[in-house]
Amino acid sequence: MSEMTSVPKAITGPSTFLDDRLGAGNFLKRNLRKVFPDHWTFLLGEIALYSFILLLLTGTFLTFWFKPSMNEVVYNGVYAPLKGVAMSEAYASSLDISFEVRGGLLVRQMHHWAALMFTASMMIHMLRVFFMGAYRKPREITWLIGVILLTLALAEGLTGYSLPDDLLSGAGLRITEGVAISLPLVGTYITFFLFGGEYPGEDVIARFYSLHILLIPGILLALIGAHVTLTWVQKHTQMPGKDANNHNVVGAPFYPAFMAKAGALTLFTFAVIAGLATFTQINPIWLFGPYTPADVSAGSQPDFYMGFLEGALRIMPSWEINLFGTAHAGTLPLNVIIPALVPMGIVMTGLALYPFLERWVTGDKGEHHIVDRPRNNPHRTSIGVSVSAFYGVLWIMGANDEFSANFHISLNATTYIGRVAIFVVPALAYIVTYRICLGLQRSDAAVVGHGVESGVIKRLPHGEYIEIHTPADDNSEAVLRSKAPVPAIAVDEDSAGIPPKGMRGPLGKLRGRMSKAYGGEKIPIDEGHPHEEEHPALTGGDEHH
Repeated sequence: MSEMTSVPKAITGPSTFLDDRLGAGNFLKRNLRKVFPDHWTFLLGEIALYSFILLLLTGTFLTFWFKPSMNEVVYNGVYAPLKGVAMSEAYASSLDISFEVRGGLLVRQMHHWAALMFTASMMIHMLRVFFMGAYRKPREITWLIGVILLTLALAEGLTGYSLPDDLLSGAGLRITEGVAISLPLVGTYITFFLFGGEYPGEDVIARFYSLHILLIPGILLALIGAHVTLTWVQKHTQMPGKDANNHNVVGAPFYPAFMAKAGALTLFTFAVIAGLATFTQINPIWLFGPYTPADVSAGSQPDFYMGFLEGALRIMPSWEINLFGTAHAGTLPLNVIIPALVPMGIVMTGLALYPFLERWVTGDKGEHHIVDRPRNNPHRTSIGVSVSAFYGVLWIMGANDEFSANFHISLNATTYIGRVAIFVVPALAYIVTYRICLGLQRSDAAVVGHGVESGVIKRLPHGEYIEIHTPADDNSEAVLRSKAPVPAIAVDEDSAGIPPKGMRGPLGKLRGRMSKAYGGEKIPIDEGHPHEEEHPALTGGDEHH
């Protein structure tokens, strides 16, 4: 028996070694048994982390053969259709990686798919955090780091997408240059910094390469470390349930349960990305040819994470302001500045400020370690869906030429539809989502008050048929009862008719009205009476037929 319960020497040996030299015994004991909540939505952020690890590994492999140079060479590689064609060394080395380096095409496609997975999982993870209110105190800093990480991921994707110097990425780089140079005051400086002179210059690939493999990944790595550390220290939020509260964590320990699941998810993420790279072609640069400023591919589309900026550029009217009434005095190209700055500004600035704006509106300064069900905060959920609809309309409009070509619709018609939809669709999404949330709250109140449908149909003595309801199980009822009114500021005047401090003046009155609309109980959870008590005749024996 003692042999079965003794700790293996393979564990005690290294542990004793570390403890004797680093005093790490207590640290390991405390942290290896740290409890993590168990819910599938918590894995979304981990997918982003594991995708980033794969990005680092595959990117390191690619750096051994990629040549970040715009020097012109004549291609003489194995891809026959491009033999004898003049191109940059960057494009030629990308072709060599794809066709001549063993495993090069697989790794290059894994790198591209991992980049898409990294960005997509970050977006979905942030949506989960937003809809469940997991950004509230004490996690505001963690949320802000997440917003910065998403912004940097977009920049990292843009710089990496441009490196092969093919015709498709070159078209995107031309749009980037047009957006940069249109910015008032700083546009020319940014353009010269990136391109080293007049477009296209000879330095942009080398400079993007430095940004892509050194500067941005270094910042990402530091911020991801800070993000994970804060999550570790503050503990994970957890879903409402029977035993969960703001003072405990219900779940499994880090070792061995969480480590086993994390290891399996890491391998699964790698396997999915490797499978996509193996069976699903992405970015076939050899079909596009080398970039030349005079050419552009028909139907060219950016990666999905830049699609909304493309859509904004396409549906924006051709507005511009000529200073002092003449173009010679200076022109503000609003048709470029607004699409480039406003959509990104609305989304990213709104995400960064939302935790603090919500706290200002609701006056809620308490700590929150239990997440909300999205239906229980209908205005927050409606705002999130509305912004997602705004993003979705722009993303779809980024491919309006494809819709026109494939569905035989006028390109002008799709543009005008997009200009209307960008205002109408988010508003409709808000209204519909709000009504759905209230309907789900009523459904929850009915379950608490009358139980759940049992599937048993009974007939009453007077001929009425009813379905018997049974009480919800303990955990389900605990989840439903976790609903609390959204905090709101008390705006009642005192006996002298004076509003409370902070509620005076135009801003205070606006805050009070916003708090009243945003907070409070929308649909109370009313216990009511079980359905059977509404029909006492059911307790008799002659109601069966």
